[in-house]
Amino acid sequence: MSLTPVEIRHVKLGRRPLGYERAAVDHLLEEVASSFEDVWRERADLRDEIERLESELHRQREIEEALRSTLLSAERMADELRARAHREADLIVEEARARARDVAAAAESEHERTRSEIRRLQALEADVRAEYRAFLSAALERLEGEAAIGRDQPQQGRNQAA
Repeated sequence: MSLTPVEIRHVKLGRRPLGYERAAVDHLLEEVASSFEDVWRERADLRDEIERLESELHRQREIEEALRSTLLSAERMADELRARAHREADLIVEEARARARDVAAAAESEHERTRSEIRRLQALEADVRAEYRAFLSAALERLEGEAAIGRDQPQQGRNQAA
């Protein structure tokens, strides 16, 4: 059974003849009560401190849990952003490759069209040259034929005159 400091102060000890010296016992009881009172107050202060610290601990644990939750959310968001950025980068690269293929195909098509046009122009040039040769050959034959006729005519005229 524990006694409070106040209870110790009010304890009345029985008296006997030849017992303890009353003043000394009263003084000792006063010191014990005073010391116990200090311990009692200190214990109450410590209980208050424990309650305050437990409350602070609870608050700190809640903050820690909130921070942990926030950290996990931030990590998840960072992972999602990284994944989204990777997907977007892959999409951009794929679009660039497709565009490059389209540009290369268009360039190849243009190159083939240009080659076909060059072949057509070369064939046309060969035809024109052949036509000019034929024209020039025909003109030369005509000139030579006319020249031959012109040479024959004066002789025929001389032959008729003679």
